[in-house]
Amino acid sequence: MFALHLVLPALLIASLCTATLAEPLADPPAPDPLIQSLWQKAVALENGEGVVRDPVGAAALYCQVARAGDAQAQYNLGWMYANGRGVARNDATAAFFFQAAAQQGMAAAQRMLKIVGEPTPEVPDCMRPSEPPPAPPPAVIAAVEKPPQVNYEVIAPRKIFDLVMKMAPQFQVEPQLALAIIAAESNFNSLAQSPKNAQGLMQLIPTTSERFRVGNPFDPAQNIRGGLTYLRWLLAYFQGDVALVAAAYNAGEGAVERHRGIPPYLETRAYVQRILKSVGAPNHAFDEKITKPSPTLHLIRLPWSK
Repeated sequence: MFALHLVLPALLIASLCTATLAEPLADPPAPDPLIQSLWQKAVALENGEGVVRDPVGAAALYCQVARAGDAQAQYNLGWMYANGRGVARNDATAAFFFQAAAQQGMAAAQRMLKIVGEPTPEVPDCMRPSEPPPAPPPAVIAAVEKPPQVNYEVIAPRKIFDLVMKMAPQFQVEPQLALAIIAAESNFNSLAQSPKNAQGLMQLIPTTSERFRVGNPFDPAQNIRGGLTYLRWLLAYFQGDVALVAAAYNAGEGAVERHRGIPPYLETRAYVQRILKSVGAPNHAFDEKITKPSPTLHLIRLPWSK
C-alpha cells in the first residue's frame, strides 16, 4: 500500500502527458462566450499565464464551466483532485469528474478512471445548483407573457402529427411535449438510427423497445406508442417536472438521480432547454398510479446551501 501511494502521483503525471489532449466531442454545441471567457481565465490561473498562478481560483472557475457541462473542464478538475493541485487530493472526487467527462466520450477521462478508482456517490459542492431565487409576486407573474409554443402542425409531417394528436392523450401526455421530443430526437425521421442504436421517431434503444413491447421501432405508430409509454412513466417518476423528464429521456433516469438534477453534459443541457422552449411550461400533469416517484426526488428538489 505504501509503495502504491508513492507511485500513484507519478502514474497520474505520466498519464497526463498522453491524456491531456482529449479527443474532441462529436458535433459540439456552439461555445458560449461567457463559458469561453471563464475557461480562458481558469487556464491562465492554473498555469500562471500572464497572471499570478492561482490553482485555487482556477479550480473555482473550472467548476463553473464544468457545471455548465464542459467535458474538458470536468477532466481538468478531475486531474486537480487526483494530484491535490489547488484542492485537497481526493481520488473519489477526481473519479466523479473523470466519469462526467468520460460519459461525454472523452477517452482520456476513461483512462484516468482506471487509475483513481470508483467515483464518490456524493455530488461535489461546486456542482450543486445554487438556491433558486424567490418567486416574483403574483402581480409580476401575471404580467409576464407565456412564450409562444413551437407550431409543430406546420413543421411535422401530417401523418406523424395526426398520430401524436390521436395517441398522446391516451397516454396522458401533452401532444406538444411528445412532438418536441420527436423533433429533438429524430427530426420526424421514422427511419432514423443513431450510432448508439437508438431507433425510429422517438429514438428508442433496444432495451426500451423491449421494456415497452415495441416489436418494430421503425413503425411510426409502434415507436410513438413506446415513446409515449416511456414519457408517461417518466412524468410519474419525476412528478411532472418537464426539465427532469427531458434530461432523463436524453441521458437516462439513472444519470438524473446520480447528479441530483440535470446532468452536467452539454448535449443534455441543450436538449432540456430545447424541450422547455418548445413546450413552454415547466410542469406537466402526471398519473401517480403509474409508478412511485424517484427515491431521490426530495434531494433533487432540495435547495442547496452555499
